[in-house]
Amino acid sequence: MADHTYKFNVAMSCGGCSGAVERVLKKLDGVKSYNVSLETQTAEVVTEDSVDYSTVLEKIKKTGKAVKSGEADGVAQEV
Repeated sequence: MADHTYKFNVAMSCGGCSGAVERVLKKLDGVKSYNVSLETQTAEVVTEDSVDYSTVLEKIKKTGKAVKSGEADGVAQEV
């Protein structure tokens, strides 16, 4: 079983925005690590094989932040 690396371009305007994204990722089962950067407007997430792209995308969208683009293991995906 291989890990997946997902990368999202997320519109975040302040530390509270990036904090909201971090909180949902921290609670998501199967997330091994994540890096949310307010400076680069990105969220990089490493998950177990069992966690798919759409699950992580939906969790980030639930924060109310606009997801501009996303990729799974280096391949561009729909948002």
